[in-house]
Amino acid sequence: MRREPIVLFDNGTHQCLCFDDLVTGEGVQTNQFLITDNEQYMLLDPGGDLTYTPLSLELSKHIPVQDLTYIFASHQDPDIIAALDKWLLHTKAKVICSRLWARFLPHLTANYLAVSHGISTYDRIIALPDRGQSLPLGNCQLKAVPAHFLHSVGNFQLYDPISKILFSGDMGASMVDDAQPVSDFAAHLQSMEGFHRRYMASNKVCRLWADMVRKMDVEMIVPQHGRPFVGKAMITAFLDWISQLECGMDLMGPADYTLPR
Repeated sequence: MRREPIVLFDNGTHQCLCFDDLVTGEGVQTNQFLITDNEQYMLLDPGGDLTYTPLSLELSKHIPVQDLTYIFASHQDPDIIAALDKWLLHTKAKVICSRLWARFLPHLTANYLAVSHGISTYDRIIALPDRGQSLPLGNCQLKAVPAHFLHSVGNFQLYDPISKILFSGDMGASMVDDAQPVSDFAAHLQSMEGFHRRYMASNKVCRLWADMVRKMDVEMIVPQHGRPFVGKAMITAFLDWISQLECGMDLMGPADYTLPR
């Protein structure tokens, strides 16, 4: 029996839910998030076919799914937005993504949407400028904040100033099968260090991102994979670590660019 979503925040009119147990089989564990405010709804990084049906069923217990207001796609990966055609067909949602991916996302939607249903994928996309922007939801203003090259060239995270949660996409991701808060940072490193060294572009962008987050009022950093960082002490530990991490192109050398035998 599937467990209830994790309630990250709820003040009566504004709610943040985490669905963390929808992936079965060989797919990587993912977290999907729903933010609701005064009967408007934003779904974050809903994923592909592995999550579409179970996520839709779980969402229907909490909201009228067809009235979904927005889908936020932090970047273009399959575990982020591969089931786009189904969401466009079965909901009214606008899709929010980087302007760099706005012309690529229609490749994920079958031609039947246009031919049989008159749905233009591009007309349903809100293309974010590189600096990000505010996004109205109900009576609040959510913030799409830049996280470019962490890991995608056009990458955004979502900051919710009501809950003070930063939904961080792949930044802070860990290769574990649950979304319980990190309690021992040193022990947690082994589940995320390898991922960040390979997937994040460079120490420079990690430092720029961490400097930005330190200026924000954040109580929780919640990645799309694995466990969140809750509280100022744990968030500071993560920011200090990622600021010093050599990763991506920092680690590349001549040996990585040779012909295979």
